[in-house]
Amino acid sequence: MSFFNSLDISATGMRAQRVRLDVISSNIANVSTTRTADGGPYRARTVIFEELNPSQNFGNVLANEIFRQGNSTGNGVRVSEIVTNRAPGPMEYDPHHPDANADGYVERSNVNMVFEMVNMISASRSYEANVTAFNTTKSMINKTLEISGV
Repeated sequence: MSFFNSLDISATGMRAQRVRLDVISSNIANVSTTRTADGGPYRARTVIFEELNPSQNFGNVLANEIFRQGNSTGNGVRVSEIVTNRAPGPMEYDPHHPDANADGYVERSNVNMVFEMVNMISASRSYEANVTAFNTTKSMINKTLEISGV
């Protein structure tokens, strides 16, 4: 693996964690939203990652064979999809709310603030770890250039 592959892997990790943080921020911002454009309360969303591997990047027969034999490492991560949690939200009795049903209950968003805060801390730490790996690789490149006299 070259230095540049290491930089690419860290960069894809930072990009993926940024998307994850954006989705978490959206979930937190909409925790009290009872009506969306789709009708009904806001539903929490979650980011799903997948590994980038040589067969996905190069798409040729040789790369596919090398990857199948396990002689190659991955090339980072990407967001494969953002899924919506379809679980119902808690019902709250508020007969004066404009979104109340015939019985006076309003369905709230299914966003769990504790889960979102823990998820946000995890995403922030993952982002920081990728930044550290990126900066460490840059330092190694600089030291290599110093040693070689370039």
